[in-house]
Amino acid sequence: MGLLAYLKTQFVVHLLIGFVFVVSGLIINFTQLCTLALWPISKHLYRRINCRLAYSLWSQLVMLLEWWSCTECTLFTDQATVDHFGKEHVVVILNHNFEIDFLCGWTMCERFGVLGSSKVLAKRELLCVPLIGWTWYFLEIVFCKRKWEEDRDTVIEGLRRLADYPEYMWFLLYCEGTRFTETKHRISMEVAASKGLPPLKYHLLPRTKGFTMAVQCLRGTVAAIYDVTLNFRGNKNPSLLGILYGKKYEADMCVRRFPLEDIPADETSAAQWLHKLYQEKDALQEMYKQKGVFPGEQFKPARRPWTLLNFLCWATILLSPLFSFVLGVFASGSPLLILMFLGFVGAASFGVRRLIGVTEIEKGSSYGNQELKKKE
Repeated sequence: MGLLAYLKTQFVVHLLIGFVFVVSGLIINFTQLCTLALWPISKHLYRRINCRLAYSLWSQLVMLLEWWSCTECTLFTDQATVDHFGKEHVVVILNHNFEIDFLCGWTMCERFGVLGSSKVLAKRELLCVPLIGWTWYFLEIVFCKRKWEEDRDTVIEGLRRLADYPEYMWFLLYCEGTRFTETKHRISMEVAASKGLPPLKYHLLPRTKGFTMAVQCLRGTVAAIYDVTLNFRGNKNPSLLGILYGKKYEADMCVRRFPLEDIPADETSAAQWLHKLYQEKDALQEMYKQKGVFPGEQFKPARRPWTLLNFLCWATILLSPLFSFVLGVFASGSPLLILMFLGFVGAASFGVRRLIGVTEIEKGSSYGNQELKKKE
């Protein structure tokens, strides 16, 4: 085992990476709070600054995927579709099967220059998560409780507010509403059968309300829908913790572009279109399972150095005073100071582990189990 490979497995190194991410995130959040003063003066300036602040935080996670674990991401699509990347507002539909599916999406956003302005329709619980939810709040992310009667007005208002967004944005929709699990899949297919819809093998039944509303509200702003179907070679099921330990994965993404004018305008037809799309996504996953590849040309966009440089900059700024402080604590010889420092380290490691836990499938929400609860 080489030195770098050894360091990637060490808890102390993970803790230092977590320290840089958390402290830089708090600094970024405070700076975002200060930028609120710009909103009544220049909404566009506020948005552009916050895109770059968000990039400085999210790119640290992308750095772990690209440079720390050296995970490779391959696109299966066509040249005409690639030529549009980073040059238009789009809605991205991504399957929600993996703990790091969002991170694979972010690395593509980074490579095509839209990471800072990327958006998502997110569950409201994430708003309370330090760093993640706070950064999203300043980015005007649309949050929902996943109860359409309560969400409708909030979602419509949030989507319409993005109509004049000054930077090209990729708006992510997890139409399944929650991560895939066997239990949720079984319940979802029972619902599909009751509605006379074809069964899906690799996906949950898509929730159509958010999609149809996004299409209606962003029509005239968004140019296309990108359907992205993600899987990993070797039947791997990667995790953020695995990325932190430097495990290398190979992600494959099949990307199809649908001009928005091809999507039906009325709600019923748009919902039918989405169901048909998920049947096609299921067929793509079946093909991948059988052949190990998606259809289309293969593209491997080059990783850019900015994520690594951004992290090294933050690490230089934050770790130098930290090391000086630690040396001072142990040089003092005070048992009380040393115990307090060790207690802080324990609390910090617990906090970092909790942040990682947000992505873990087994700790996901119970959304999607509601039908089972009703039956019981």
